[in-house]
Amino acid sequence: MNLPALETLLGGLSAREFLAEYWQKKPLLIRQAVPGFAGLLSREELFELACDEDVESRYIRLPAAGLDGEWTLERGPQSRARLRGKKQPWTVLVQGLNLWLPAADRLLHHFDFIPQARLDDLMVSYAIDGGGVGPHFDNYDVFLLQGTGRRRWQIADQADRSLIEDAPLRILKNFQPSADWVLEPGDMLYLPPHWAHKGTAMGECTTYSIGFRSPSAQELGTEFLAWMQERISLESIYADPDLELQQNSAEIGTRMVEQIETMLAAIRWGREDVKAFVGAYLSEPKSHIFFDPPQQALSMKAFARAVRSSGFVLDARSLLLFCGEDFYLNGEALALPSTLHALIASLAHQRGLPATSLSDCPEGLLELLHEWYENGFGAPAQSSKQ
Repeated sequence: MNLPALETLLGGLSAREFLAEYWQKKPLLIRQAVPGFAGLLSREELFELACDEDVESRYIRLPAAGLDGEWTLERGPQSRARLRGKKQPWTVLVQGLNLWLPAADRLLHHFDFIPQARLDDLMVSYAIDGGGVGPHFDNYDVFLLQGTGRRRWQIADQADRSLIEDAPLRILKNFQPSADWVLEPGDMLYLPPHWAHKGTAMGECTTYSIGFRSPSAQELGTEFLAWMQERISLESIYADPDLELQQNSAEIGTRMVEQIETMLAAIRWGREDVKAFVGAYLSEPKSHIFFDPPQQALSMKAFARAVRSSGFVLDARSLLLFCGEDFYLNGEALALPSTLHALIASLAHQRGLPATSLSDCPEGLLELLHEWYENGFGAPAQSSKQ
């Protein structure tokens, strides 16, 4: 698959113009964003992934009569029999396609004009005629790229977000579309967070969704406090030498509350703590992701020869981020000498290093990359294509 220039992908806009005019502001329909695009995998290949126990998937069948009927949601692995149904419209969604298909990973990272820390995953949905997931809204930005077939999209910027009760999905009760388009293969629709939308397959079709992370304040707060729990060190011990007799022994006295408040006030954090948390949190793989070390790892000498010949690439599951001079890989802070900063920053941005960067590289780089290779975090470029 040949990916288009960024201005083609964004309908003639530069990335800077798109961010200023559309990002998190208003929808954008782009005809032929990816000219000639016809999807990344066949229906059978998609079904095979949906039936794999290691792959996240969801099967959704629409009610027989109207949105208020009984919705069906089945989490994977799916069964082949379920994917042959024709009586009622249905769709199957496969999450994290970028983890299983190199072409999907390349497509996802074609959108890294948005910071990688915000990129989530590439999802593919297959639907038979009339299939979809109903009218809903997302809390995150999404690009909807049409693969095979045609899909009708209706959207609305509506304040009414009331949901159908007892449905296994967040289905809007009173969807009032204000725009209506049919997307052909290669067309793409961008939607900001909270825009209501409904996609309906017009015949058999596939749609590829590029989604973004938008953690809530509650999630960030909970994760930050858990992260701080392992790092705080408070020395004082509760003491009450001036304890006075209470009328009721079951009462928690005001002085006790005040002293504990004072003890807890010793907990402090600053910008450096927040930066370290953000780096670890945003580079942490999802809980279901595991890395596979090579079955027959190359020796250091053979590895050096391989990367000097073909280069080095990060595994699709790896996320390498940095903030200033602090680097993070898969949830862990890296202790790197300053001589490696520029090359590792380039690796993070490009998701790989060419052979030319490794022919005469700073001391310690090959050893570091070999360690990552042994952990399954990356590999010589040639072997990663096999």
